[in-house]
Amino acid sequence: MRRLALFVTVCCLALAGCQGTDEPERKPGKTAKPPVATGTHRYKLDVGTPGHREYLLRVPAGLKGPAPLVVALHGGASNAERFEKESGFDGVSDDEKIVVAYPDGFMLSWNAGGCCGPAKVGKVDDVGFVNKMIDKLVGQGVADPKKIFVTGFSNGGGLAYKMACDGPGKVRAIGVVSAALIMDCAPSRPVSTMIVHGTADRSVPYKGGGQRDFNDKRPFPPFSKAVDFWLKEDELGALEQDGKCRQSEGSVTVRVCTRAGGTHEWPEGMARDLWNFFSTT
Repeated sequence: MRRLALFVTVCCLALAGCQGTDEPERKPGKTAKPPVATGTHRYKLDVGTPGHREYLLRVPAGLKGPAPLVVALHGGASNAERFEKESGFDGVSDDEKIVVAYPDGFMLSWNAGGCCGPAKVGKVDDVGFVNKMIDKLVGQGVADPKKIFVTGFSNGGGLAYKMACDGPGKVRAIGVVSAALIMDCAPSRPVSTMIVHGTADRSVPYKGGGQRDFNDKRPFPPFSKAVDFWLKEDELGALEQDGKCRQSEGSVTVRVCTRAGGTHEWPEGMARDLWNFFSTT
């Protein structure tokens, strides 16, 4: 998240007075019905404000009906194209016959409540954007409404939390990598949650600390805050060892993966680990 600081300094004056209606300038995407052909396609979405939002949609070969949907949210100072390449979800999409949507943040950032950057300053409704994208894909018969999953890295992980906390109950499970729970949270229904964090993360420290945003010097809460919250919210018992992670199961599941020595990064193989979790919730 610290990487946003220099970028934010340059663009803040342009955002003064912004109410979240301005959209980044990009080449127009296709507006037709999402394809059934194999590959990644770019679309733009009318969100009811001036401009539009955009997302990439990965479609596996042989898609014949509504499929599980994974919404993959990039980190701060990144974008959909980069996260598509780095995350590994394309391979999972092709192997498991799932659809993956990679939304683009507002000026390389997401408004995840207490963070981050231009999207937070502009009060952009990113939860509304992602929910509208989900509704569109469900309405077009691309996504199965009972199998909607959201995951994100860093700033994108914060938005994944916000989708579970503020969303209208569309999300079945979330996966959060290298992010902190820094918002008030009141889920409309229990949500399965997988939380992954490295002990050597300096951007969002494992034990808490650092600085939440360029204009917010408050420290991040520790990793344990999110773990304790979801266990209590989902009325689950103590975590038990399950392979390299710990897990508690009830009506929903909380899975906690601590990466000893892990830094602020999207780990190799993370996409498949997350899908293995999502597919069993």
